[in-house]
Amino acid sequence: MVAQTQELDALHWVKTRSSLDPTESTFLIWTGKIYAFVPGEKRKLLFKILGMSVSRCLSTEEGSWDFTSRELTYYLDPETDEILRKWENPWTGEKLTVIHVANDPVQGHFRGKFPVQVEEENTTFVFDIFPTYPNVLAEDPQFAEYSPSKIYQAAELFKISVPTADLWDSTLTSVSQLKLSWDRIGQWLPWMKMSDRPGHLIYSTTGKKVAGLTDLPPLIQQEINTRVPLYKSAPTSFQEGEDMTSWLYFQKHFDAYLAGEIFPIVTAQK
Repeated sequence: MVAQTQELDALHWVKTRSSLDPTESTFLIWTGKIYAFVPGEKRKLLFKILGMSVSRCLSTEEGSWDFTSRELTYYLDPETDEILRKWENPWTGEKLTVIHVANDPVQGHFRGKFPVQVEEENTTFVFDIFPTYPNVLAEDPQFAEYSPSKIYQAAELFKISVPTADLWDSTLTSVSQLKLSWDRIGQWLPWMKMSDRPGHLIYSTTGKKVAGLTDLPPLIQQEINTRVPLYKSAPTSFQEGEDMTSWLYFQKHFDAYLAGEIFPIVTAQK
């Protein structure tokens, strides 16, 4: 059966990505690998990754929602699956502090129509996103060895599949199942200290929605319970200001990075 392309209201996307219940924090998890893609070199597996997002949707008017979330992603040793605190750069030999992803907040506005592919019992949302904007680090000479490119540019390719029946079940505020595929082509991460060396990072991941905090992978539960309890729940209101990114986080915590502190930086629960 050939998938049929349709358009769904934002309500169906809210049920998929988060929940129609504004009192509920919903969790996604993902796992995968990051490869180096360097011209003239064979592929190199650099890291495994394990991540989560905790989100909430807040209705603002008929057919419109504010989306607010926090997300963590950990870079793991590809052989042992342990959290990497230090990483030896295979091109330079330098041993570097690893800055894991701790983005708070990550936000958006959901309204209008969302194109989907409907095939048999499943509906798939497809998002091909190509962010391009000025690199905040390029303006400061102290970051020249870390991220000198004037433009941040990446490709983010998402496919999110859910049971079609869940989307139309008015008794459900959130879909019962979700399968996620996320692929990414991105620049070297600033903490890798790759300067202007040619190449990109290739991310290949899969994920799903889980019922709650206790269903997160043990590694992430341990980190949340002991170091970053803020990530136990989503923000309760839309936050003013720009989204946090790995580049802004690096800029904010550059001194801690140079001092070799453990990341993510410890955060208290609000």
